[in-house]
Amino acid sequence: MTDVPHNAPGQHWSANGYAQHADFVPALGSAVAELLAPRPGERILDLGCGDGALSEVLAESGATLVGVDASADMVDAARARGLDARVVDAHNLPFDHEFDAVFSNAALHWMLNHEAVVAGVRRALKPGGRFVAEFGGHGNVAAICTALLAALQVRGISGKARFPWYFPTAEEYRDCLEAAGFRVETLELIPRPTPLPTGMAGWLATFANPFLHGLEDDVREAVLDDALAWLAPSLCDSHGNWTADYVRLRLKAHC
Repeated sequence: MTDVPHNAPGQHWSANGYAQHADFVPALGSAVAELLAPRPGERILDLGCGDGALSEVLAESGATLVGVDASADMVDAARARGLDARVVDAHNLPFDHEFDAVFSNAALHWMLNHEAVVAGVRRALKPGGRFVAEFGGHGNVAAICTALLAALQVRGISGKARFPWYFPTAEEYRDCLEAAGFRVETLELIPRPTPLPTGMAGWLATFANPFLHGLEDDVREAVLDDALAWLAPSLCDSHGNWTADYVRLRLKAHC
């Protein structure tokens, strides 16, 4: 998979913007955190830690957390919480058999070379260590993706190369884990319609920039306007409240 880019062009992370538009992400991570069940004295790698909001909660267990993220701004925010956070590309994890667990919430779908990521996670774990994660699975934000791709296509712009996410089926990801030497304990797709606190416009401003990367301002605005208009009938209620059509893939595996 050497022809697959590691990260989505045009996606830049702002800790302040994320806190404003996507604070629901760590808040909805409680179920996967419970699946991790961190214990005092454990050393845990938080892969794609973001601003450290959920890492901070996990650290209350008495475990030692190390957070890694590709965004320097997010890592700075995590460090401001007193966390050990480092700027690291998840496709090239530098760890060798030193963690009891690797945890990831709402991040793995951004990492397009998933085989390299899973291999790095396996290498980072001690023998018998566990990998617990939740991220976008097959069907995640399907309506949103369709609206954005259609809005690009009617303007003669191909969205295929702009698509920034990896949303696997459970079977596909199980195969990837097992090929890397993991034993899968649990792995399931979970539909989770998710209310958006700042509406669809806030969600698109936070997450959809790869679809709009390099476009002229007027084309960018027209694409967004069309996407919002086409999504409103299915994802916006009569009171103006927006919901994203999330489908999450949640897993626990051991090495």
